[in-house]
Amino acid sequence: MEQLHIDLKDHSYDILIGGGLLQEAGALICSLRPKARAVVLTDDTVLRLYGDSLSQSLAEAGISAAFFSIPSGESSKSMDQLEKLLNFMAAHRLTRSDLLIAFGGGVVGDLGGFAAASYMRGIDFIQIPTTLLAQVDSSVGGKTAVNLDSGKNLAGAFWQPRLVIADTSVLSTLSRREFAGGMAEVIKYGCIFDRDFFAFLENCPDRSALMAYMPYIIRTCCDLKRIVVEEDERDTGHRMMLNFGHTFGHAIETIGSYQRYIHGEAVALGMILAVAYGSLAGVTPGDFADPLARLCRRFGLPVTCDIRPTELVKHMTIDKKADGTTLRLILLSQPGRAFIQTVTLEELTTAMKQLDHIWGN
Repeated sequence: MEQLHIDLKDHSYDILIGGGLLQEAGALICSLRPKARAVVLTDDTVLRLYGDSLSQSLAEAGISAAFFSIPSGESSKSMDQLEKLLNFMAAHRLTRSDLLIAFGGGVVGDLGGFAAASYMRGIDFIQIPTTLLAQVDSSVGGKTAVNLDSGKNLAGAFWQPRLVIADTSVLSTLSRREFAGGMAEVIKYGCIFDRDFFAFLENCPDRSALMAYMPYIIRTCCDLKRIVVEEDERDTGHRMMLNFGHTFGHAIETIGSYQRYIHGEAVALGMILAVAYGSLAGVTPGDFADPLARLCRRFGLPVTCDIRPTELVKHMTIDKKADGTTLRLILLSQPGRAFIQTVTLEELTTAMKQLDHIWGN
């Protein structure tokens, strides 16, 4: 088992990484909070595949748990589901001494974290991420949110988990599309922080090859994120580099009603667009576009987009990093090194219209 410690003073916690940890989850949680009761938030797919395993593990550790399941997919990351979950927690008489366990992918983790931050003005929660995307990124760092009709992640809070348990064995049941979505976040870390890690990914020919190195991959991504979260917990400085590809990506998700492109696919397109824009602006080496596109294609991620560029920029104005006339983009000065650049919406629109090779089908 791999172990990383996130040092945030009173909000510090560990990330545990390894195969078979789901069976140990009850004992691990019990050692942290021996007398707590829990509500387990999950989705219908994870409940069907792994609900019995977690239920048994919790029961063997003497943890009383009630399961609350939501439909799989981004549409469940909503105010409606948040209200239902909070009422479920209240109906089971959870107190501030009890726990919420987020058992699933990024949607479950974001919704569960926000519920934990909101219920009784804050109770502890545990992350048990079951997707590659959640294990390498969204379960770590304390960003929680739900989507509004106006855009993605517009209502939320910073609320750190007490523990993250990443069982790598559950990744074997991910669909091809979900695994690819997680790879977008893995590739992101190589782009913004670690050129050697990007080169390592280039040398992995397929999913099977990656699975042999999965504990290393997850630890590397989480450790890179640990560095920036410890420095900038509230996302006001260096942590913003983690948004590489996301400003474009969130708009792409919203336009497609979270169905046309799942999160990782939208982030991949966002990275492609950010590199293309940086090349046009003369700040990103033009020869990095092809290696990035090849790596995305290898793992089933899109490199062309069927959204009109003007529509994309319009939706980007809703982003939290926009102020009405300008937008902060995360760009690359070179592979493995990112920076923030403020651009006007007019500049961005003009540039996007020039990227004919991306707006194909």
